[in-house]
Amino acid sequence: MKAFNDISEAKIIYMGTPEISAEVFSSLIEAGFHFVAAITNEDKPVGRSHEPQPTPVKKVALEHGIPVFQPHRIRLENDFLKEIPCDLILTMAYGQIVPLEVLKHPKYGCLNLHGSLLPKYRGAAPMQRAIMDGEKETGATLMEMVEEMDAGRMYAKVSFPIEESDNYESVCKKMAAAASKAAIDNILKYLNGELPGVPQNEEQVTFAAKILPEDEHLPLDLTPEQTIRYINALSPKPGAYLNLKGKKLKILSAKPYQGKGEKGEIILAKKGLAIATLSGAIEILTLQPEGKKPMGAKDFVNGNPNLLGERLD
Repeated sequence: MKAFNDISEAKIIYMGTPEISAEVFSSLIEAGFHFVAAITNEDKPVGRSHEPQPTPVKKVALEHGIPVFQPHRIRLENDFLKEIPCDLILTMAYGQIVPLEVLKHPKYGCLNLHGSLLPKYRGAAPMQRAIMDGEKETGATLMEMVEEMDAGRMYAKVSFPIEESDNYESVCKKMAAAASKAAIDNILKYLNGELPGVPQNEEQVTFAAKILPEDEHLPLDLTPEQTIRYINALSPKPGAYLNLKGKKLKILSAKPYQGKGEKGEIILAKKGLAIATLSGAIEILTLQPEGKKPMGAKDFVNGNPNLLGERLD
């Protein structure tokens, strides 16, 4: 096995797509990692113009002169890798299942930065599900990529607390920092054979199912605390919503409220905005009406009189 004296000596391909992945990518470039290519998902139409916009990872790659590849389906379109010899593939939130022929390509294998403390929360939405479940701690795991999803050996973990005030956006920021640290502190050791890795305990495995469009509808049959965690897990995007007079109203932040009413009933609509849940109530702090920008609940109430007694569903 070749000995790497410095991380810059290793030829690495990075695979990722969203903003959190781009933040990690930038941190690793700044730390001296040598990336020979970036693989990301295709550009997507954004905004009213529907002009295709580069993914956050693509933007970082182009800023640093790193070649970018955007296969529609990596399992069907990966022949380009034959022209890119590399020591390692590193992924974070790529967004597609990586096939075996890609996993076999690098000299020293493929590593993934997963957004949970494995073996808990394997799957597509580990941060959102951890917030929903009221976990007090989560973190990033540097792990071996194998054919089974998120099932490989673990090489390093960096943990951080989930505060009551955290939402998906703030946890993403913490996760990007934790993942960057896990990679910077450990990948050179991995390449030099200094990290044997730890198998996951299959008896402790839990799964974090993908957030589907129907999951964005806020359930009101939870306790106020559970309802607030659900809101935080999807805030600010995609946003948990309820329907008011046939239009979506995204709830972006809330706090417990002392009050009762029929489930979904607006029970405060002057000094603030509160709605009843099955076993209590929450006061909505920020929201986003359909087709409008986020706003404070009081501003919404001022523009929408006679809300008291209305029903959100």
